[in-house]
Amino acid sequence: MRKFQYAILAISITLALAASARAQSAASYDELAKSEAAANAENGKRVAPSKTMGNPPQEVSSEMEALIGAPYPPHFNADPKTPAEWKELIERRAKLSIANVPAMKQKLGVKVEETKIAGVHCFIVTPSKIPPENRRRILVHVHGGGYVFGPGEAALPEAIMMAGFGGFKVISVDYRMPPDFPYPAAMDDAMAVWKDIVKRHDHRRIAIFGTSTGGAMTLAMVLRAKDEKLPLPGAIAPGTPWSDIDKVGDSYASNEWVDNVLVTWDGWLGRAAKLYANGTDLKTPYISPIYGDFKGFPPTILTSGTRDLFLSNTVRTHRKLRRAGVVADLNVYEGQSHAQYQFNVSAPETKEAFTDIAKFFDKYLGE
Repeated sequence: MRKFQYAILAISITLALAASARAQSAASYDELAKSEAAANAENGKRVAPSKTMGNPPQEVSSEMEALIGAPYPPHFNADPKTPAEWKELIERRAKLSIANVPAMKQKLGVKVEETKIAGVHCFIVTPSKIPPENRRRILVHVHGGGYVFGPGEAALPEAIMMAGFGGFKVISVDYRMPPDFPYPAAMDDAMAVWKDIVKRHDHRRIAIFGTSTGGAMTLAMVLRAKDEKLPLPGAIAPGTPWSDIDKVGDSYASNEWVDNVLVTWDGWLGRAAKLYANGTDLKTPYISPIYGDFKGFPPTILTSGTRDLFLSNTVRTHRKLRRAGVVADLNVYEGQSHAQYQFNVSAPETKEAFTDIAKFFDKYLGE
């Protein structure tokens, strides 16, 4: 009997503690709700409490979960003061990327050859198997990296994944970058390659793609091609594009310190933006293509993640394309920070993202 009484007492205590915890939680919430309502009473002002976010409990693979939960990269707040310091940082990061290239080429069955097109250093990435419908198609790749990172082979991972997962021949443009070559060197190189390629190939069978900086350059290349009366690509895939290089858009605030890749515009990212622009107005459409005219753009597919610092860049671009009457698809992945859909070649989300882009290209490119 006594054991039974003790059990009843233990259950009663547990229930009482749970009820107390719920009451405290309700009281804490009520206090929070009142304080937030007061803080946000001013029209146009939004103040959010500090919060902690865990990994998404569902919808992500274990490989992606590891990326989502990773700490900030050590260079997120890098502040090089001289060209030599910029070059040291760029080279250090490039070595890390290049180290992964051989295994990636082997895993996806592609070969890489160096070449020059219109005097610009490029890489030709060719998959071991090209489907019949892709044999006359070519993809032009402009890499990401904030206009400073990714020289040489360090720019190849995205091109390798697109070639391997999609079955396309890819030309990756190794454009010039700061600190030695600020704007417009990168765009001039990319456009020189584009002009050469469209002389020899049907533009309706060519797509342009790239992520982050490469996404912005993809959009800016179409703007320049329009302005220069050049043939336009048959389709484009600007992944999480840096379409507004300035700190403009909701997610620059809402995803600041949440994105574990870019982290904040006020770190190396904003410093690279100013280095690249070199005094040019940041709203110049060839630098921030969101301020350009999207009418007449080819079909476009965009990719981002819910924690991406550039989510607003991507969403703003998508809406502007749709308002201009352009066919535009938007894929947003749960939990992902900036461009994490291409950080691990073995993650299911990586194959899914590049396969979606490949299917989009297959739908809109001429055979």
